[in-house]
Amino acid sequence: MTANAQQSAIGVFDSGVGGLTVLRAIRSQLPAEKLLYVADTAHAPYGERNPEYIVDRCVAVTRFLVQQDIKALVVACNTASVLAITQLREIVDIPVVGIEPAIKPAAKVTRSGVVGVLATSRTLQSPGVERLCELYGNNVEMILTPCPGLVEKIERAELNTPETRAMLEGFLSPMLDKGVDTIVLGCTHYPFVRQTIQDIVGNAVTVVEPGAAVARQLGHRLDKLSLRLPEESPDGRVTFFSTGQIGDVATVISALWGRAVSVRYLEGV
Repeated sequence: MTANAQQSAIGVFDSGVGGLTVLRAIRSQLPAEKLLYVADTAHAPYGERNPEYIVDRCVAVTRFLVQQDIKALVVACNTASVLAITQLREIVDIPVVGIEPAIKPAAKVTRSGVVGVLATSRTLQSPGVERLCELYGNNVEMILTPCPGLVEKIERAELNTPETRAMLEGFLSPMLDKGVDTIVLGCTHYPFVRQTIQDIVGNAVTVVEPGAAVARQLGHRLDKLSLRLPEESPDGRVTFFSTGQIGDVATVISALWGRAVSVRYLEGV
């Protein structure tokens, strides 16, 4: 890191475009910061990969971001966080902020005592989720539901199609039958279909996502090390990278980000 570390960027990465939901929260809470976002789309989705492969990819992307002289790293992927964050903290000397399914806040707000968790298979099978359920699942029924195929739909920006809605109904209906009143979005991709989820489950069901909490934690870590840029600083820029095909990725990122953006291709990362 440079001597003037406060001016350095914050690195954020995900297996694909899901981490944009976290990036959006960071941009909202820390508007002055420069942000670098890597979508590892050539190797997405992580959720169905074996753990060793995921760790290797996380290390490769992290090394690239560190080479860009970042002052903090955000692992904007639940699967990557539960499998690789320990290793990443061992190889860098900057703050590393991960993400985990919002099981704790969901357990606190449920009224029926039934909480549903939507996530990838790999995340739901992780020791991290098991630990969260043990810590905060007393007197709460946790319905853990894997969502195969949903990340791929979102990676293609197929957010409001009849097929995506039917897929979501298949995941959500068994939860509703069991009296769920709180649903955790345990993958950073899923907030992009939050409105469809809310339409299916109704307004009486609370839907919880962790992006804002991650941004707050990042802000706390920056403040502790005096790394946050002053509020009067001009708005920071966002630079997007992808390991996958640039045309399709740029179109999808632009659609999800809400405006046209350019995306740089990372060859050999």
